[in-house]
Amino acid sequence: MLNKIKKKDLKRYIQFSLVVLAAGAIYPVVYMRTQFQETILEVFNMTSGQFNNIYSILGIVFIVGYLPSGLLSDKFSAKNLLTVSLLGTAAGGFWFAQVPDYPQVQIIFAIWGFFTVFTFWSAHMKLVKMMSTDDDEGRFFGILDGGRGIIEAGLGSVAAFIFAQVLGSSTELAIKTDALTSVIYMYSFVLLITAVLIFIFVEKQQKDLESKADKSKASSFKLSDLKKVFKNKYIYLQGGIVFMGYSVFWTSYYVGGFLETNVGVTSVAVGTIMGIVLWMRPLGGFLGGYLADKVGKEKTVGGAILGASITLVLIATLPTAINNYIFYTLAIILAIFYYAIRGTYWALLGKANISPLILGTGIGIISLIGYFPDILIPQLNSFLFNTFGDTGGYNAYFLVSAFIGLCGVLIAGIYYKINQKEIKENAEKEVA
Repeated sequence: MLNKIKKKDLKRYIQFSLVVLAAGAIYPVVYMRTQFQETILEVFNMTSGQFNNIYSILGIVFIVGYLPSGLLSDKFSAKNLLTVSLLGTAAGGFWFAQVPDYPQVQIIFAIWGFFTVFTFWSAHMKLVKMMSTDDDEGRFFGILDGGRGIIEAGLGSVAAFIFAQVLGSSTELAIKTDALTSVIYMYSFVLLITAVLIFIFVEKQQKDLESKADKSKASSFKLSDLKKVFKNKYIYLQGGIVFMGYSVFWTSYYVGGFLETNVGVTSVAVGTIMGIVLWMRPLGGFLGGYLADKVGKEKTVGGAILGASITLVLIATLPTAINNYIFYTLAIILAIFYYAIRGTYWALLGKANISPLILGTGIGIISLIGYFPDILIPQLNSFLFNTFGDTGGYNAYFLVSAFIGLCGVLIAGIYYKINQKEIKENAEKEVA
């Protein structure tokens, strides 16, 4: 009997590991700008404004997709949705590797937006939920985020190695093109292989779904329950915290470009540094989660946003003539802060007192508010870079982001005070 249980758990852990692999493999090709922004602009003959517009399109697809993503995952097999998502994203990668013109690149990013949110986002979260038990649910979701970070960091390091090996010391456009497309092909083949593994080894979890559905039949969803979500002040406060924190995280996509343009670091060195930065995700996420349990969720996320804001001010204002290693260090410190932000701002959800029946709707509303920077920031940066030029644009963007971060610290403080007041009032009622 014991061996049977262990065998069942082993099977569950293997399937869970594949879902983590999928979560870690699907986004790096979409966000290659983190390591290779300047090279992408040169190879695809795009301006930074055009590139920002592409990410605005991607952001719109993301925002529109968060709510219907949940509906799709309820109607279709989550396993099949994951397989389709990985194959669709891989297909976009193979197309992207052909170095198509700008209109086609826009279509590719729209395709990526569809397959990484509409068909993937809720499906992979749902699979993890169904694979986990009441005893290990927290660990599963913690490992999901940290494991995804490790996989992204590993792939980023492989990408930097491939890029450096192909490019060597050359500055020729043709060689840069070969180096970049080699990286794109690597990401695409990883997605293709992961899709096959998911399809073969991950089960549909249909029996678990039916079992859970039977248990919750008595408590069915009512449209009137939505009022509770829209009246819940914590939904909007958390949405604001996610918005500000995610805005600060967005600077991660520009640090590499800053190092290359403002500091004068080579593209190979930038790829290496940003590869190291990716390894800060599991460290920042696990550290943030540990501190959230020890000192409080609001204090941790507020402190992480404050730390990131201060670091951004230093990056933007320090003279670029100083030793490059100071900027490398600041980039790594910034990464620890913004990954701690990402690892903790969803931990506030438990304090919102949302019924499990409408939890998905609550998450959807918070996501709609919180991830709106996907649309706004590319347009903001187009304005800043057009106004202040490439060098001044990076500095202006980091300073604006630092200010947005301070707003996030303020909202986190308000959240904490309101929550503490409610806890005190409830305690007084119980005593009375």
